[in-house]
Amino acid sequence: MYNIPFTDRGPIIFGGTASRHLSSEVAEHLKLEEGLLEVKQFSDGETFVKILNNVRGADTYIIQSTCTPVNDNLVELLLTIDALHRASAERINVIVPYFGYARQDRKDQGRVALSAKVVANLLVAAGADRVVCLDLHSAQIQGFFDIPVDHLLATPVLVNYIREHGLVTKETVVVSPDVGNVKRARNYATQLDCPLVIIDKRRPRPNVSEVMNIIGEVKGRRCFIFDDLIDTAGTLVNGAEALVAQGAESIYACASHAVLSGQACERLLNSPIEKVIVTNSIDQSQIGLDHKLSVVTIAPLLAEAIHRIHCRLSISELFD
Repeated sequence: MYNIPFTDRGPIIFGGTASRHLSSEVAEHLKLEEGLLEVKQFSDGETFVKILNNVRGADTYIIQSTCTPVNDNLVELLLTIDALHRASAERINVIVPYFGYARQDRKDQGRVALSAKVVANLLVAAGADRVVCLDLHSAQIQGFFDIPVDHLLATPVLVNYIREHGLVTKETVVVSPDVGNVKRARNYATQLDCPLVIIDKRRPRPNVSEVMNIIGEVKGRRCFIFDDLIDTAGTLVNGAEALVAQGAESIYACASHAVLSGQACERLLNSPIEKVIVTNSIDQSQIGLDHKLSVVTIAPLLAEAIHRIHCRLSISELFD
């Protein structure tokens, strides 16, 4: 139980349409009553947002992932921030467990939009005082904001789940799905005290990848593939099949964000992957992956972050 000193009004926690499964759990962890939002769509598709609580002088927290439908959830978040600002909230803390548009974070070809920067600008312009994200696709996105950004990591949540379920053996290896994820995978390998294997691949076009080489020994090993997100699952399944072809005994996939768009669920169900372990940064209650999907809650992590922010404590110490 948290002993939060109420030296000012708040905190009040609000859950957007995409993250009410999280906000209610976070509020329960903190022994706080959840704030109420009225969100509806007009017949022409416009979004209406109204705050149903008195928030004047309050420290407020809005939890909303910008997942599918990305644009609707993003506009709802922006309007909620504006509504809190106009209702005289003292501080508006925006918690975005899954940050949409994060993969459009650089100009890798001519005449393309830097969408991650545009979204950062929108959140600041709407009136956010602080942003909290979980496992950004690129940590450098924090620099796109002109306000404080707290970058949370799902590492302790996923590592604890794996250890508690006895999934680590002497034959376990951690696999990086590509060269760009080596730093993330190495962190997991260190936490689990396992060797690191790297899949060398190339991506001829978006959402399509080809495995070129596997760097490391996987024959007879239990392989854990760690990534920040699973989208269409094409890259993940290709990597898993390549590992099996090299003699891997079993494959587990772990990710912070389960986007699971397109044919992702069908691919995963028909793949050699034994278990897919993800967090609930995106609601998975309607996903049909049956026995293959294990969802680990990040609500305690978000609750601890809110507690530390409200009490002016360090966030980085959570991961030291």
